[in-house]
Amino acid sequence: MGSTDLYLIGEALIGEGDELAHVDLMIGGKEGPVGMAFTNGMVNLSRGHTPLLSVIRPNLPTKPSTLIVPKVTIQDMEDANKIFGPAQTAVAKAVADSVEEGVIPRDIVEKIVVVVSVFVHPAAKDYEKIYRYNYGATKLAIQRAFESFPDVDTVLYEKDRSTHPIMGFRVTKLWDPPYLQVALDLTDIDKALSVVSQLPDSDHLILEAGTPLIKRYGIDVVNRLRENKPGIFIVADLKTLDTGNLEVRMTADASADAVVISGLAPVSTIEKSIKEAKKTGIYSVIDMLNVKDPLGVLKSLSMNPDVVEIHRAIDNESSEKERWDLIEKIKKEFSDILVGVAGGIRPENCQEALESGADILIAGRAITAAKDVEGAARKFLKMFKGEIDQFRIKTDF
Repeated sequence: MGSTDLYLIGEALIGEGDELAHVDLMIGGKEGPVGMAFTNGMVNLSRGHTPLLSVIRPNLPTKPSTLIVPKVTIQDMEDANKIFGPAQTAVAKAVADSVEEGVIPRDIVEKIVVVVSVFVHPAAKDYEKIYRYNYGATKLAIQRAFESFPDVDTVLYEKDRSTHPIMGFRVTKLWDPPYLQVALDLTDIDKALSVVSQLPDSDHLILEAGTPLIKRYGIDVVNRLRENKPGIFIVADLKTLDTGNLEVRMTADASADAVVISGLAPVSTIEKSIKEAKKTGIYSVIDMLNVKDPLGVLKSLSMNPDVVEIHRAIDNESSEKERWDLIEKIKKEFSDILVGVAGGIRPENCQEALESGADILIAGRAITAAKDVEGAARKFLKMFKGEIDQFRIKTDF
């Protein structure tokens, strides 16, 4: 790629506290879209976000020519001094050092421009930290731009394993089975919350707002559970039979991570439910309770759910045998579907279910009716592998 059609994107966040630096940048040829953005930035000024050339010191602009665009509105001269002082110098030095170190090829310096968007918190006070953090963030963003970091494989690997520090909560995905799903098939919200408060913290734990609980308190009961256990994956067991898109939308609006649709529902209802779940970013779960041919139902669908539950009814536990042989058959036909098992799951048959290929063990009374809720849950969890990323050390991303 020549310098005229060069178009690179880089991003980096470095530091801590109010002086934390977050840099977004574009690098490209003067005659290309980045060059156009550079020019427009110089002549189209907006109040509080006036772009400025990056200079190492007055009368010494860096090369390649670099435009700084403040992300945060400059309200007064104190804000302006932070941008025109330590932040401006940091960006300029990082660009120049990147040329000196060969990250930016010297032979294209006069043919390209850089546009850097800089974040400086209004409460930042320490000029040295503002300088050092913005220097490091700019330099790292430049390096990443020329390396086309991240590659798509890194993005796909990290997207469900990472969390944004400013969000304050984690969006959990089911990427590392097996999981223990605690079914709160209770009719007393205080009892349900008591159970939740006693559950151990684990990356392999899922909460289920059971059908009786939802019928009594409504779908907003999900929010009550989340207040008690922030960041945990919550399944809303609606067992939807009709108006699939409406009920799934209600579930997503209530902050649930997954919705349960009955496998007895019409194909059109199931497909509308799955489609709405994909649209809202939550998991679709098909419950095969009383479904004679679960595999046939799945094959009749034009799109796959995220999870299938092989479910034995509470009322039939004494007379109906587990259908765990279906797990292998489903996975053979649909490799991207997780399979959960429900109905009489206890620590005694937990290992058998796992060996049959179950991804999710759904346990209710074995935990919710236990005198020692935490101990009962741990009996299941100790059969699982270790915590997700327990020993993982994050470095520069």
